Parts: sequence; structure tokens; C-alpha cells
Amino acid sequence: MGIVTTGIISFTLIAINLGFSGSFVATWLRSWATAYVIVIPIILLVSPRLQAQVDRVLS
Repeated sequence: MGIVTTGIISFTLIAINLGFSGSFVATWLRSWATAYVIVIPIILLVSPRLQAQVDRVLS
């Protein structure tokens, strides 16, 4: 899920901000890798805490 999400978001933002230039693929892959490395640990740390809070509110 993290791979798909970061890929779509990074692709969209690079396309909007830089357009489809000759270096698009390299820029996108670098951006995607950076986003993935940042997002996955955050998801693993934040998700359980957020789920616990949601469970408390709903129960």
C-alpha cells in the first residue's frame, strides 16, 4: 500500500511541478524512493497509536 501511495503522489506532484521533461523518470524515481523511506517508518510508528485512539473514541 505504501509503495502504491507514494508512487502515485510523487508521480503526480513531479508531473505538475516539472512536467514531462527528459529527466522526468529519474527525478520521479528518486522522489519516490525518498518518499517511501520517509513514509513507511512513519506509518509503522503512527498507525498503531492512531488506531488505538480511534478505537477509544468509537467504543
